[in-house]
Amino acid sequence: MSAALLLDEQREAVDAPFLASLAITGAPGTGKTSALRARVERFTREHDGETYLHVEHPNDLVMLAEHVLQVAGNPVSIIDDVEAEWVFARCAQPLFQLEWDELIAGTIDPEVPGLRSPERFLVSAFRLIRKLRDAAISPKEFLERSLQGATSFYASPPNFAHPDLIYATKDAYRDSLDVTPAELQRQYRREIDLAKVLARLYDTYVAEIRTSRMMTRRDAIAEAVDALASDPSVGLRVRSFASAAFVDEAQESTLGAQLLLEAVYGSELRRVTLAGDPSSATSTFSGARPDRAFKVAGTNVTLQQQHRNAVAVELASRQLTRGHAKIDAKNVETAVLLHRAKSEADEAKYVADAVRARLASGTPPHEIAVIFRSVSDVHEYEEALLDRNVPVAISGDLNIFADRRALDALAVLWNVWDPFRHDWLMRTLRGPVCALSDASVATLCAEPPDAQTALFTFDDEPAPTTRSGRWDPKRDLRLGWNVTRGDQDDALNPTARARVRAFRTARAGWLRALTEMPFTAFVRTVWRDGLAVDGAPGSARALAQQLLLSRLLHRLNAYANAHPEATLGDILTYAQARSESLLESCECDGDGRYVQMLNIDAARGRSFDYVVVPDARAGSFPRWYVPDSFLFSPKLGMIPKENVGDARAARTAKFSYYVFKAKAREAYNDEERRAFVYALRRARSAVLVSASGKATRGTTAPEFLEELRNARLPGTDHGDNR
Repeated sequence: MSAALLLDEQREAVDAPFLASLAITGAPGTGKTSALRARVERFTREHDGETYLHVEHPNDLVMLAEHVLQVAGNPVSIIDDVEAEWVFARCAQPLFQLEWDELIAGTIDPEVPGLRSPERFLVSAFRLIRKLRDAAISPKEFLERSLQGATSFYASPPNFAHPDLIYATKDAYRDSLDVTPAELQRQYRREIDLAKVLARLYDTYVAEIRTSRMMTRRDAIAEAVDALASDPSVGLRVRSFASAAFVDEAQESTLGAQLLLEAVYGSELRRVTLAGDPSSATSTFSGARPDRAFKVAGTNVTLQQQHRNAVAVELASRQLTRGHAKIDAKNVETAVLLHRAKSEADEAKYVADAVRARLASGTPPHEIAVIFRSVSDVHEYEEALLDRNVPVAISGDLNIFADRRALDALAVLWNVWDPFRHDWLMRTLRGPVCALSDASVATLCAEPPDAQTALFTFDDEPAPTTRSGRWDPKRDLRLGWNVTRGDQDDALNPTARARVRAFRTARAGWLRALTEMPFTAFVRTVWRDGLAVDGAPGSARALAQQLLLSRLLHRLNAYANAHPEATLGDILTYAQARSESLLESCECDGDGRYVQMLNIDAARGRSFDYVVVPDARAGSFPRWYVPDSFLFSPKLGMIPKENVGDARAARTAKFSYYVFKAKAREAYNDEERRAFVYALRRARSAVLVSASGKATRGTTAPEFLEELRNARLPGTDHGDNR
């Protein structure tokens, strides 16, 4: 939006003095981002030559943290949560191998909640530590608060027989409230041991990343805050790098990000402009502090006038948002369509047909978004769109390493490096290029009639399974030999024999390319020759495959460039490890040929002409509330969910009490509601909300589609297809 088109309330925000801090707040669609950008443009005009920091999300404040650490003489390299999780797992190995002195001496009982399942324990512990980092709580402070909270709680426990507490606790967990003083004492000791274990793991992790200087975004921010506290002069030098800061989507700021801004720009945040909407925060359970983010600002300009969303979309959004004034509107143009299908497959087809119709009406693909709460499993919807030749790009919490097309691409690379990884070889043999039948695969797995054990191996054997280039006799497995040497070719039917020989010939060429070509050219060569094209050339399926392979190659290249000594096997092992992580994500693409399929985080700050919000049913959007194994309260300390040892109940009494007292499920559902409304408000012209199956009663999780149906709002096609 140009300066000439700014509304009066936006101009008030743009023209506010720079010396003090400013908060620009308002609902989505009121022009906060436009006002912030115009304010940045004004700063550049009036402060020629001064540098500033403009970020579209508080996560990007990592750039400021990196500069702080650079000035402090401790530069860092930024890694993502997946790699940090591997670091944390290495830190925990001595614990799982019972090598800690405390375990050997018996001062810590190994029977602590969650430790019986190491993998699950690691996931839960690392999730807790990420939250502690975002909350700027150090390992020492965590342990102190845990000990104090435990002592306070168990010294004067609440009334576990209170009717409200019993009523609010599920039947399956009410036995957790039937506790004796002896049982509470036992749980207290277990909780103390758990706090000590987690504190030591946390401390070890922090020491490890400080030594390696490889940190996540949140780690770098926490370390920058500590560096500024140790040497205030660093802040003065950093302000010469960024004399002002402009932060959009500030409602998603963690406490650590807020403390970083205060450490650099002072407690009054001089020359800092924040833009956001506290009622749109969707990451409070992950550490966002919208209640604190805007309190420090000296001036607050609240934008009221809605100029982006259609009236019907705004009506639907306000209907779902508690505390927002209703709009008295008549003769509203229909812009909200509701639909409930019998099954997910039927819903996906309906959504795909609606998107295709929108494209046919002239809407550009990049102006259409299909927004989910999570895109980790949206295969049904993607397939429905591709079946209708609609190109789609998925972004958000997507693990591209686990996509079937990526697995096919990784498999053929594994075939080059190590044909005795039969899991990958079988994927290629059964895939569309070779397309071998079960009988042919069984033949390749069998011993040939005249099998002989090779007396010698040579350096020119088909593939280097070890760094020396020689075969490992321990891996002298028949399938790999039959494919690479052709020992069973005569037993195959003519078609299968021709395909296996073609694969063998291609593989010999790939082996030469591995030593002769740069990594990128080698990978492209293997994929060109060894992968089948999805769909017809130029089709939506082919475009989607090309996009995914481009993303995958970019990620493999990034690892190869960061580790010049890595072999192809090292790179593939890295990719396989990432495919097993729950923390993977994939960035948005700016290619206008694709309809965007996004989760809430990937859609943040963006708007589209047409938005679809599918799978709007309880358990999907909103998601079920599933508490973490380890909760933490600054007042109560550690709150373990699971009971262990001689316990009769599965859950601890403290956990049942805390979930009731903090109204955790209600707060979680409120956040899911904000996320749903945020998705609706990404639409400028129209929105489709769909779900499948029968609606629930909405007691455990709300049914947003049914709430909109029952409201009978003007401008909404209520889709009476129950």
